[in-house]
Amino acid sequence: MIAKLTGRLDAVGEGFVILDVGGVGYRLQCSSRTLGELPGIGADVVLHVETQLREDSLTLYGFLDETERDWFPLLQNVQGVGARVALGLLSILSPSALAQAILTEDKAALAQATSVGPKLAQRIVSELKDKVGKLAGRPGLRVVAGGPAPPAGPAADAVSALVNLGYRTPEAQSAVALAARELGRSASLEALIREGLKGLSR
Repeated sequence: MIAKLTGRLDAVGEGFVILDVGGVGYRLQCSSRTLGELPGIGADVVLHVETQLREDSLTLYGFLDETERDWFPLLQNVQGVGARVALGLLSILSPSALAQAILTEDKAALAQATSVGPKLAQRIVSELKDKVGKLAGRPGLRVVAGGPAPPAGPAADAVSALVNLGYRTPEAQSAVALAARELGRSASLEALIREGLKGLSR
């Protein structure tokens, strides 16, 4: 299974790119976010890849951001969310904004994506809310090192989760520290993440 490709950007189309890797052109479906952040034609690019094999097709999905790639299959665990809808969600919401929308039950934000109505938005919130709080422990998610050491316990896990969702470590640490002061020492991991995301969005 292909997990990453490094090559020269050969072409960019509507919803896809062609990456030249050693003379072989790979066509990868991409979110609008990835397409908008690509360098010019001919530039070297590294794309994190999600490979989907069907009975009659093999499709590659490419993402500049590893966290965005990790969200892609997670979203498709929700009934009614296929590859097209997942790409639509990742096109309008960054991984951190997507996590915030799910944890704060902001169904209107999710419904901005094509083919996501109120019922599907509710299903996404219901089925992924608990999983978002556990992202820090998911294998393959990027962890950014650096900055002062976070506190132990749920606060440390909350910082790791926010970093995995795309925030810088100092920002995550500050947000979780403020959340811990507001919620008290007995605050749960989910509550710290939710309150931390609220603080980061202000």
